[in-house]
Amino acid sequence: MTDLPAAARVIIVGGGIVGCSVAYHLAKRGVEVLLLERHQFTSGSTWHAAGLVGQLRANANITRLLGYSVELYGKLEAETGYATGWKRNGGLRLACNQDRWIEVKRQATTARSFGLDMHLLSPAEAQALWPLMDIGDVVGAAFLPSDGQAGPGDIAQALVKGARMAGAVLIEHMPVTGFRVENGAISGVVTPAGIVTCEKLVLCGGLWTAALAAQLGVAVPLSAVHHQYIVTETIPGVTSNLPTLRDPDRLTYYKEEVGGLVMGGYEPNPIPWAHPIVPEDFAFRLLEDDWDHFEPIMQLSLGRVPALAKAGIKQMINGLESFTPDGNWIIGEAPELRNLFVGAGFNAFGIASAGGAGMALAEWVADGEPPFDLWPVDIRRFGRNHRDPSWVRTRTLEAYAKHYAIAWPNEEYRSGRPLRRSPLYDRLAAKGAVFGEKLGFERPNWFARAGETERYSFTRPGWFDAVGREHRACRESAALFDQTSFAKFLLVGRDAEKALSWIAANDVARPAGSVIYTQMLNRQGGIECDLTAVRLAEDRYYLVTGTGFATHDADWIHRSIPAGCDATLVDVTSGHAVLALMGPNARVILQALSPDDLGNAGFPFATAREIRLAGALVLAIRLTYVGELGWELHIPVEFAVSVYEALCAAGAAHGLVDAGYRAIESLRLEKGYRAWGADIGPDHTPFMAGLGWAVKLKGLASFQGRDALERAAAAPLPRLLAGFAVADPAATLLGRETIYRDGQPVGWLGSGGFGYTLGHAIGWGYVRNAEGVDRDFVLSGQYELEIAGDRIPAQVSLAPFYDPKGERVKI
Repeated sequence: MTDLPAAARVIIVGGGIVGCSVAYHLAKRGVEVLLLERHQFTSGSTWHAAGLVGQLRANANITRLLGYSVELYGKLEAETGYATGWKRNGGLRLACNQDRWIEVKRQATTARSFGLDMHLLSPAEAQALWPLMDIGDVVGAAFLPSDGQAGPGDIAQALVKGARMAGAVLIEHMPVTGFRVENGAISGVVTPAGIVTCEKLVLCGGLWTAALAAQLGVAVPLSAVHHQYIVTETIPGVTSNLPTLRDPDRLTYYKEEVGGLVMGGYEPNPIPWAHPIVPEDFAFRLLEDDWDHFEPIMQLSLGRVPALAKAGIKQMINGLESFTPDGNWIIGEAPELRNLFVGAGFNAFGIASAGGAGMALAEWVADGEPPFDLWPVDIRRFGRNHRDPSWVRTRTLEAYAKHYAIAWPNEEYRSGRPLRRSPLYDRLAAKGAVFGEKLGFERPNWFARAGETERYSFTRPGWFDAVGREHRACRESAALFDQTSFAKFLLVGRDAEKALSWIAANDVARPAGSVIYTQMLNRQGGIECDLTAVRLAEDRYYLVTGTGFATHDADWIHRSIPAGCDATLVDVTSGHAVLALMGPNARVILQALSPDDLGNAGFPFATAREIRLAGALVLAIRLTYVGELGWELHIPVEFAVSVYEALCAAGAAHGLVDAGYRAIESLRLEKGYRAWGADIGPDHTPFMAGLGWAVKLKGLASFQGRDALERAAAAPLPRLLAGFAVADPAATLLGRETIYRDGQPVGWLGSGGFGYTLGHAIGWGYVRNAEGVDRDFVLSGQYELEIAGDRIPAQVSLAPFYDPKGERVKI
């Protein structure tokens, strides 16, 4: 047995495929790393994984990571001499109804956007690749030749060998029984053989990660769920090069295994692990076979692969897998504790993810930041509701059950709701509000009239007309939006200005009452936060950011406050409701309820002050995210109902309507306002996003990311955000449509929707060119957008498609 060292720069807890991948990649970088496994490598979930390796995901960077896995697995055996069972036999995905076929065609477009060569096939062409299947109900299929399959345990053992070859120490049968924390940061682990100190710790404990993290006060929202598949005896016609097959309309997947098949599925009624935690000795163990529960999946598979009816069954695998509430895995530095990192919750596709996830997490650990934007899997995407294991379990079971469901645009989860509610929830519900949910907060998406339903669609959903009504009311009269779910913070202390001036890219050293739209940048000049700062006093700012970014943005600000600054960030989200009153009639409605001067001279744009409103003192912030005159009204929660009722009464004569977040989206798309996570993010500088005007480079003030921006300003831009419009009123833009310039792919849309004022679809995406992009390059090309396999002519614009002064881009 290897002697336990007294210290290591990085300690990894957990010897599954992800932990081994992190160790491999850290060691390759020359980082001193120690991996501790309580039992044996792969003994948790890795050893019984099915081993399908697909690459395409809805996000470009996650797809990039899975593509990295494929490349790594292809060379690992040659590097280490350890057989991995990897083969690139391609992956088939079937569509058995028209809605699924639209989804698959859109996935093929997404694949092309992300650089993958996915082919659309007829049923007969698909059957030629997979002769055993019945195609009577198949409408079409997609084939990705670069997908494959692997032996999960073999890949993990090859990573172990590669890590050791690079100098890592990996020890089996060495449990971690406790942790050491000093000055708010991890400093070591406790084992039966003694304490080992470290600079950084990575938890890759699979099913046990949440329990380990909980010892440190860190929330990792995972739930253990039963997952079953069968392994058959040899079946005539099954060849070693048979592609993997996913049949989502029958909830099933297949891969070749020693002349037979592995067949499993994602049932709509999953079974959770019945106990709070998984026993520590659950190593190389399975659950009892549950044929009654598996029987519906088996029946569905027989309709696709009739040969299964006569095939012998070698084994049923009924194992525990860790799943997350949104179906995406979890990596990153925990916001609750410095230098503690997590890699967990791989939702039964850990083998496909492990190579890339291990690389990304290793770079995050070594460099202190991720190699690129990983928001879909970032641990900071979670919030307060994710700290409750019961809520997490409920939502996770829904996510599992929807694994093979059609991924409708804008589809909402239904479980664990309602949880966090605005004071206006019941009143809005009575007026027809159809709510969505974000971080547990109920938010009105749209308001339904009799006969209107929340029907999902890839073209015109059930709310299309309703959102159009709300959109036009905001443009023509006034709309009232409940945005109570905004994340809201106070930055207080005598050094508040100094701290925020370092963190914010825009100039925040302005007088009290100023409203500053600003980004917060990383060391590469990428946009980490996009928010509004209101200067309340010399020693305090009020910060407002998006609901879903509450944890992320708070963590970024906390970590970015310079050492020694007297500045403290306080979460005040629950203290204030927010009503956004927007539209040409906003001022006349508001003025009817307040004795304060709301005129343009007395209350200019980008200012804020406390006003008297319907008996309450309200912080009124004059700004807009919809391109119309308006105010955000931040109201003490106990006054929210009274203010809302007064606004509705005063607005009745001026065309005021209740409106929701779907109208906000269509309005902001027309005006060209950016959305973090879709149009801007850590991979994009303000210059790329057309936001250079919001950066204080003209002065000498030092701020985080300035050096990178100065370098970027002296070099050609690799990409530039532009707007795209299609004249065909039936075309639907949802995001990820491929952008073609003069017949060549140059990027994809980050966001898309319908512009009701314009009467056609619009979207925003980056035009890319390795030799550099400028205004002339963008505007000189002829453009098309690929939508579900079809190319549609499009007009490009660097200006908003709509301006409230009446100017519109003509197409």
